[in-house]
Amino acid sequence: MKINRKGIILAGGSGSRLYPSTKAISKQLVPVYDKPMIYYPLCTLMEMNIKEICIISTPEHIGLFEKLLGDGSEFGLSFTYIVQRKPNGLAESFLLAEDFLDGSACCLILGDNIFIGESFIDKISEAVQCNLGSSIFAYKVRDSERFGVVEFNDDYKVISIEEKPKNPKSNYAVTGIYFYDQDVVEYAKSLKPSPRGELEITDLNNIYLKKGNLSVEIIPEDSYWLDAGTPKSLMEASNFIYELEQNKSKKISCPEEISIKKEWILPDELLKKIGKTENEYNKYLYKKLKP
Repeated sequence: MKINRKGIILAGGSGSRLYPSTKAISKQLVPVYDKPMIYYPLCTLMEMNIKEICIISTPEHIGLFEKLLGDGSEFGLSFTYIVQRKPNGLAESFLLAEDFLDGSACCLILGDNIFIGESFIDKISEAVQCNLGSSIFAYKVRDSERFGVVEFNDDYKVISIEEKPKNPKSNYAVTGIYFYDQDVVEYAKSLKPSPRGELEITDLNNIYLKKGNLSVEIIPEDSYWLDAGTPKSLMEASNFIYELEQNKSKKISCPEEISIKKEWILPDELLKKIGKTENEYNKYLYKKLKP
């Protein structure tokens, strides 16, 4: 049975850690090497064949995303735009997107999270087809106190998830990609604001955990999770993407290329969009369209 899973990209927040670069634009529009940051989570959803996508951002930035991405048709997708007026927590995404979801299962991905690796794409593609409960993904880090932290038993079954603990019980951080079934909106409605004043995604995950419907997968060692939320991590992510593209002679997270590969758009449509504007990005696409 094919599951209709919709996608949500949360591209809000003030981007204060990247100030002053984010004084005039959204963090998720800052380039990571040669592409806007939001292209990377967008392409992750595309690789999973998720075509209906909601983009959530702030009142001052939502129009910039619409200008960049349009209605999605140039990629063979459908975009919906929703305003988050205040940063009230990741779990608020499901309340804002209730009408968009319309009872569908979904995948939420954070707009500043970058996932790279074919084996990871294979693993999350399995989660797309699962309509029971929730699937989240953990990655081993050095500074787990900055994230939601997963505690496992000896058989790697989940015992607990804590949000930014002072004394982490493991080095496994919950990454910014989450899969939920059709019950997620109702569970999100039951949440109370944390001491930080936010609806915490960890509290939502703990609901699924208590019900025995939470799966936590560890990201394969040959895959990478990059959080481009600080100047240092943004530079490291850009350098990493550059090196990969040079070594592979292939662009990482190019939505046009994915759309052509999946036959969501025709090569002639893409050529018309490119027109005669010459730059490295368009030259790459021209090369890919050659017979």
